[in-house]
Amino acid sequence: MKAPQTHVFKTITELLEYLKQPKPLHPLIALVSYQATAPDLEQAGAVLMLDFYKISFKTRFNGQVRYGPGYYDFQEGGLAFLAPHQLVTMTASTDSYEGFALYFHPDLIRTYPLGKTIRQYHFFSYDVSEALFLSASEKEVITSLFDSIQRELHTNIDAFSQDVLVSQLELLLHHSNRYYNRQFLTRKAVHHDLINTMDAYLISRFSQPLNGIPTVQEVADHVKVSPRYLTDMLKTLRGLSTQQYIHNQLIEAAKTYLSTSGLTVAEIAYHLGFEHPQSFSKLFKSKTRLSPVAFRQSFRD
Repeated sequence: MKAPQTHVFKTITELLEYLKQPKPLHPLIALVSYQATAPDLEQAGAVLMLDFYKISFKTRFNGQVRYGPGYYDFQEGGLAFLAPHQLVTMTASTDSYEGFALYFHPDLIRTYPLGKTIRQYHFFSYDVSEALFLSASEKEVITSLFDSIQRELHTNIDAFSQDVLVSQLELLLHHSNRYYNRQFLTRKAVHHDLINTMDAYLISRFSQPLNGIPTVQEVADHVKVSPRYLTDMLKTLRGLSTQQYIHNQLIEAAKTYLSTSGLTVAEIAYHLGFEHPQSFSKLFKSKTRLSPVAFRQSFRD
């Protein structure tokens, strides 16, 4: 079966023309209703690559959305974020949801502090399936911000327009950061199940000879979330990055081998995926303040 062609859009104007919409009111930012951009049959299934950011705000959604390892009701709507050069697939119908798509070009924020700090908003690297769920009160806040952006876009462009729009964008991102942090905390049951799945996977991996230490990408793929989402979730719930979490689990496995097996330190290092035993010893001492030999000796004194 022939893969669909990827359509690359360098400007927001090009995208809106493809969607058969009027030209944007501002060349570097546009707010478009999903009802106004329902794709025709020829566009359904098309793959798009945008050279700009997209924030999808669904105010109403009928049905369920994948969230981590499961599916959840999404009646209150929510937000999803897309960074430049990621792929978007046009859906056949927008009947199941209402809302808006906010597009903004990197050039809009390039000379502002946000041009650098936007990299700190990790949710632009999340999968769309890891959308931000919004409570009714949170949706009101986001709606008011989108309304403010809409009003500014309908005001004649002047020397202050870009300053105002960038400040509104920054406020939107600040609130999104806050709500994602809340989501990690309020959906603890889901995330603890995810952590348990990750623990079981790492225990299984460390119980057999490894060809290299498990990577963040490998673990994220196994639990079916994006690497950035996994790290942010672990940071919130456990205070650790995914890499730190993997290392901690590795050290626990090493302690078991050192205290219960007759393997040499070098053999344990190779078994756990280290190319050089010195690297294993260095990591072990940084985590436990003991060398592997000293740790093993403590069980024999």
